[in-house]
Amino acid sequence: MIPDNFIVRKMNRSEIDLAITWAASEGWNPGRYDAESFYQTDKNSFLLGELNGEPVGCISAVAYDQHFAILGFYIVKPQFRGQGLGMKIWKTAIDYLGADRNIGLDGVVAQQDNYKKSGFQIAYNHIRYQGVGGGGGVVPAGIIELKTVPFEELVAYDCQLFPSKRSLFLRHWIEQPESTAFGFIKNGYLVGYGVIRSAHTGFRIGPLFANDEQIAEALFQALLAENPHAPVFFDVPDANVQAINLVQRYQLQPVSQTARMYTKEIPNLPIDRVFAVTSLELG
Repeated sequence: MIPDNFIVRKMNRSEIDLAITWAASEGWNPGRYDAESFYQTDKNSFLLGELNGEPVGCISAVAYDQHFAILGFYIVKPQFRGQGLGMKIWKTAIDYLGADRNIGLDGVVAQQDNYKKSGFQIAYNHIRYQGVGGGGGVVPAGIIELKTVPFEELVAYDCQLFPSKRSLFLRHWIEQPESTAFGFIKNGYLVGYGVIRSAHTGFRIGPLFANDEQIAEALFQALLAENPHAPVFFDVPDANVQAINLVQRYQLQPVSQTARMYTKEIPNLPIDRVFAVTSLELG
């Protein structure tokens, strides 16, 4: 039985920072400034579970449009697990998103069977790799600062590689503090882009989208060159053989793994152009 003094409600902006802190405690290493980008994307999407007024769990249920959504930040504080509180939070998020949307998430290994019981199917795995930033290296030819690319051109390119148009999210994502965003221009067209941002430990790359492995490698080199000799992490879809080749060539080491899962059809995206996912929390 769920206690009567347990409620699930919408978070305010400052409480999203609490979710980020909990995610860091779980070892997920979120970006230091991700909260604002997440909040601006869907201000109704972050839910907080409270027991006797104490925050004990959370989830995000970001609706990008009428057809697609992403679940993330599904966390219950360890001392409150096994009491059904997490399931109440989960059901509230699912009800918010509704039955018509295709819902995606990145499931940790321990929860994947539970997600399957809720109707999710595995599309592929994201493998988190760790390396070291270059700091002061040479930025390859063809690389430009992403802010110099017309924003609608960036959105149009991103729409090819993500299941929904996400203009509001991108505008905030590429302008985070302590971040760098590069594009690759070929014959006058944007053919790849990447973002590296400060995380609780080191830096995170995401996304890294590119039309081929050579463009991805140039962007990867540029992002590493702009950052100090600190740990760098990024989440690579194992369905992209070229991406796996790239991380192995640079001798990056795998450190964790999640499964990208969906409730409905697996989006028909060119996964061979996705070299690193934007964010495990928001897709």
